[in-house]
Formats: sequence, C-alpha cells, structure tokens
Amino acid sequence: MAVAANRTELLQIADAVARDKSIDKMVVLHAMEEAMQKAAKARYGSENEIRVEIDPKTGETHVSRYLHVVELVENDKTEISLADARARNPAAQVGDIIAETLPPVDFSRIAAQAAKQVIVQKVRDAERERQYEEYKDRIGEIIHGVVKRVEFGSVVVDLGRAEGVVRRDEMIPRENFRTGDRIRAYIYDVRRETRGPQIFLSRSHPQFMVRLFAQEVPEIYDGIIEIRAVARDPGSRAKIAVISKDSSIDPVGACVGMRGVRVQAVVQELQGERIDIIPWSPEPATFIVNALAPAEVTKVVLDEDTHRVEVVVPDEQLSLAIGRRGQNVRLASQLTGWQIDILTEAEESERRQKEFAERTALFMEALDVDETVAQLLASEGFADIEDVAYVPLQELASVEGFDEETAEELQSRALEYLEARNKELDDKRRELGVTDEVAEVEGVTPAMLVSLGEHDVKSLEDLAGCATDDLLGYYETGKDKERVKIEGALENFDLTADDANAIIMKARVKAGWIEQWPEPEPEAEAGEGEEVAEAESEA
Repeated sequence: MAVAANRTELLQIADAVARDKSIDKMVVLHAMEEAMQKAAKARYGSENEIRVEIDPKTGETHVSRYLHVVELVENDKTEISLADARARNPAAQVGDIIAETLPPVDFSRIAAQAAKQVIVQKVRDAERERQYEEYKDRIGEIIHGVVKRVEFGSVVVDLGRAEGVVRRDEMIPRENFRTGDRIRAYIYDVRRETRGPQIFLSRSHPQFMVRLFAQEVPEIYDGIIEIRAVARDPGSRAKIAVISKDSSIDPVGACVGMRGVRVQAVVQELQGERIDIIPWSPEPATFIVNALAPAEVTKVVLDEDTHRVEVVVPDEQLSLAIGRRGQNVRLASQLTGWQIDILTEAEESERRQKEFAERTALFMEALDVDETVAQLLASEGFADIEDVAYVPLQELASVEGFDEETAEELQSRALEYLEARNKELDDKRRELGVTDEVAEVEGVTPAMLVSLGEHDVKSLEDLAGCATDDLLGYYETGKDKERVKIEGALENFDLTADDANAIIMKARVKAGWIEQWPEPEPEAEAGEGEEVAEAESEA
C-alpha cells in the first residue's frame, strides 16, 4: 500500500526530471525500474531473475520473479518443475516463463542511495545522447551562446541545451572573452567521448567567415553568389574568391555592399580582420593574378605537373606581392591551391640569361657545334640533349638557318652523346653494385641508377623497401631542435611524390611483393555512347 500511495508522486517526479533534462519521460521511468530492480535483487538475492515494471499511466509498480519451466530443476532460484508450474497454471509447458509476484520493496538508506545513483547515471546518459543527436547534424552552422567560464585559454560556451568549447587555437588571436559575454562561433565537430558529447566550436575556421557572409549577403544565402575558396590568417587578413551565377550581379560588389556596410559587419565580428574579396576564375593563371591583388603581375608561368606557378612582378611591386612576413603570397597560395614563386622582372631576366648561357655551353660541348648554332637551339626552346635527339626531324629542320641535312647531323651527334653518356653511367652503376634488376624497373634512368647506388640502394629489394621520403628526402629535428635536411636518393631529378611512389610500386611488383594492379578501363567516348543509344532505339 506504501507504493500505491506514492503513485502520483512517482509520475510527477518522472515528468519533472524529463522536462528539466529535455529527455523522454519513459527514459526516466525505465531508470526508476532499473533502480528498483537493483534494490529488489539486493533483498531477494542477486541470483534471482527479478523484473520491475511501472505503469506509465497509473504509476502502479509490479515486482515479479521470473521462473523458467523445465523438466528437471537444477537451480530453484530461476527454474520451476513442470508439475509445480501446472499446479499454478494448468496450461504451462516446458519453456514457458512463470511470473511470481513479490511484495513491494522497502528502501533502506543504502538501497535508496544506490537507486538514486542508478537513476542519476541513466538520466545523465540519456541527456548526453540527446545532446549528441541534436548537435551532430548541426556541424557547419553558426551558433550563439553565452560564455560560461574560461579555462586555460579555452572558452566554455553555454548553448542553452548543451555546452560547447572554443579551444585556444580556435580563437582569433588577441581576442578576450569574460564570463557572461555573448559569443558567435562555428560548429566544426561533434564527438562522442567518455565524459559526454563534446561540441567543438571555432572562430578561426575559414568556414566561420563563409557563414558570416551568408548571413550578411542575401545573394550568398540564396545561392546566386558562391564562395569558391577561402584563406585566412585569423585576426589579421583573409582572402575569399567569389563567383556569380547571374551575369547581371557583380559578386565582389554584392559582398562589399553599399559603402562597404556588408563586409564591415563581417570585419567587426572578426575583430578587424582585413578581407580581400576577389573574383574567382576557372583559368588558373587569371585566378592567381586576382589572388595576388593588390600587387600587379606581368607574367605567369604554370607547371601543371608539379602544381607550381612562377609569377613575375615589377621590381617596385615585390614587397606588395609578398606582403608582410609573406602573408599575401601565402594566402594567395592557400586560396588557389598552387605553390607560388615570385620573381622580379630583373631576377627573371637574369635567370633567363644564365639558363641561356648554360644551355648554349651544353650544346657546344655535347654536339661539338659553334656558339651560333648552340644559341639558335637554346633560343628555340631546346632545354637539353634529349630534346634535340628525340624531337621530330622536321621540327628541328624548321629552325631558321637549319636544313634537313643539318638537322640529321645534329640528331646523330645528340644520339651518340647520349649513348656514350649512358654507357659511362651504366659502367659506373655496375661499379657501385647496382643490379640489372633495378635497371629494368620502368621509369628509372641510368643517371638515377648511379644516384641510387651512391645512396646504397643497390638491389631490387632495396628499392622495393624504400619509402617515398627515402627517394625525395625529408626534414627531421636535430639535437638543437633545428630542422635538418635528410637527402633523398633521387631528390635532384625533379620527381613528384606520385612519380617516386610509382617507381617503388613497380619495384615491389617486380620483386613479387605485390600483384600487378589492373589498369583502369578507358571510358567510352560520348560519340560511341550516342551511337549505341541510337542503335538500341532503332532496334
């Protein structure tokens, strides 16, 4: 009767806890059932199979012991014989479960404390799960909150139904918050952790600025203007690249706003961070020139293989192009995804003259020609002896001042030079002990074989066991905490990481360490697909 008298109070408590923690009322009732079940096992014995049920409508509590019907009883705490079961229920069969009603449990002080711990833990787990489910789909949003406390430079933010944290490295430099301050931040991650879900916020994330612009510029929110790329030096400077899907709308002007009101709203939120808004272009050269603004660019040379770009600027524009502490060129590189090297016009002219002189001297020595012929080859863009040896004969003969006979003689001398050089390199690699198997690996040149031998890579297994860094070189921290360059076996051959990795993989295939991977099938051309479709429709 004691339990029945507290039915209403039990439901009221469950309702109050559910509302306070923003969780389902049934979660609280299940936690209460588990707490009562634990107390009942403590009284009747933990070996008993006891179940507690609370009626969610009336609050009535039922305590039962479950007994499994068996032919031969081995444990009388959890089993009952078929004969005894049929005495209680004539329809009982082996495998059925008989529920035996037990009297309500009177909680002692220790049992009540244990029950409280169970309920508190279950409610806390449910609250954490609710927080995780609520915020895991909100990654990428800007959220408002109130600073709850500051711990070791990190800011804990009260989000209303949860707490988030802005770590020190996610803050804008020189930005200070105090308890009670309102704060806007970007949700960049939500994780399940042992101490509960962790909501990680950021004010230095590039997407924080993107979301701020979306709030201030209706055209971005509506999708008419798109921010294609962002690069930030938080608290100092940023660059964003924008493009408009409507040719009648200027993307840069729309983001700046009338008298700069839109961009100034973002700048104020970012503590005065200077923002360069530039038009995005599908042409890499144009995009790079725009990204280096306000500096003027006179020449751009792209190397798509290494994804590097050489930019030439007037002498007086060099400091503006590089920026304070390299900030302008660094942000432009991040924005475009290209490695940018900046030269002045004087430096480029000097380098071109030096390269021209070196190539002229090379052709004079290797091809045994006079300076005039060597300069003609260098001025026509021939960079090395291989270019002369393997270029189509007609192309070489088309050089002004050359005829077909001259072209044939130049190619013949170039091939003789390469043959002699390769023989010399081959003899040297044999002296170094580099095996023929290494020489047979596709992509490895005679000069590479000598360099491999000098770096003690002599057998096929040696090459197969290399990592990319072993071939291209890497940096490590020395005793004085200074970065020390470790030389790679092939670092002087203008190889990319993909090139080096391909050589290693081919060596591993040849050594039998791995199987040959299948080549990707070429995609059918559009014309072929159209012909097939037409044939099918005719059929």
